[in-house]
Amino acid sequence: MSVEEKKIDVYSGAVLDRKKKIRIQRGSPETGIEMVEYDVEYDHTEVVLDIVHRVQAEFAPDLAVRWNCKAGKCGSCSAEINGMPKLMCMTKMIDYDDVDVLEIRPMRTFPVIKDLVTDVSWNFEVNKRIKPFKPPEGLKELTMQQKHVDRVQEYRKCIECFLCQNTCHVLRTHQKTNEFAGPRFMIRLASLEMHPMDTEENRLKEIKDDFGVMMCNITRCCTEVCPEEINITDNGIIPLKERVIGEFYDPLAKAISWVKKLL
Repeated sequence: MSVEEKKIDVYSGAVLDRKKKIRIQRGSPETGIEMVEYDVEYDHTEVVLDIVHRVQAEFAPDLAVRWNCKAGKCGSCSAEINGMPKLMCMTKMIDYDDVDVLEIRPMRTFPVIKDLVTDVSWNFEVNKRIKPFKPPEGLKELTMQQKHVDRVQEYRKCIECFLCQNTCHVLRTHQKTNEFAGPRFMIRLASLEMHPMDTEENRLKEIKDDFGVMMCNITRCCTEVCPEEINITDNGIIPLKERVIGEFYDPLAKAISWVKKLL
């Protein structure tokens, strides 16, 4: 293709020298859901979100998609790309050069509102149930060891894309939303339970009874899809499980804890 024949995207300046069949899930439960195919030109430097925007511009101006920063930090553009939960803004088109058809679907775990937009409000309701950080009474200054700062810092990297919630089989397959809070909130709970200055006495019991930490069977699928590379399973869920077992199921640990309270 000569320089004169190449198509240039007027917004990004990308050279559209490749073509791909894109199938996007369209519709809603009320209107019906179907996969619609588009032939889209693209540049090897573009990401999947660029292609979705091109479909909007050239074929389907009513296509609903949620996005904001296009920098992998807002967590808005979560979707399933050829069956894998990913952020569309961080998924490169060049990785699919050898794929005949690119399929884009909304996150399967949450109810579809329209097209690629899902209703993730359940997550915010779970978040409201978590008791906030409770510092010691009369504390005027927080002093922490660096190892504790580093651990909490990892938990705070979460951008709430909810890809981990989407891929968790307890929520996705078994739909245990009334019993299990999901990996995103296991990380938030870990940041509170493992904070050396948090004094909320019932937190561990709530993690066991209200948020269902013991329902996780450590498949590590949540860790694998995290765009921030948070080690959700090994650094969050497993330590919480160990604390719950030590507090409620280990007779020796319970005896030691009881003695400590008497001293």
